[in-house]
Amino acid sequence: MSTPDLNSRPRLAPGCRLSETSKPQRVLLMPERALRLNGPSLEIIERCDGNHTVGQIVTELQKRYSKAQPEKVESDILGYLGRLHDQRALDFD
Repeated sequence: MSTPDLNSRPRLAPGCRLSETSKPQRVLLMPERALRLNGPSLEIIERCDGNHTVGQIVTELQKRYSKAQPEKVESDILGYLGRLHDQRALDFD
């Protein structure tokens, strides 16, 4: 599994997109598959816009989930982004 650099800027890969916001559950649509998103996974993907760095995403979510250990939040985010990159759902600039 690849580990993203904290200065890289994740964005959805070509052919991938988030479902409409009007749907009751958001879904990451990828070629030939879909991934239901909720809670932290949705918050991470919504920030993968090519503008936020991985470090900014980590910092924002560490503040949002301040009761969790900061190292655990960072580790979970990096792992999640790495898995999505390996599945060709994300690119890093």
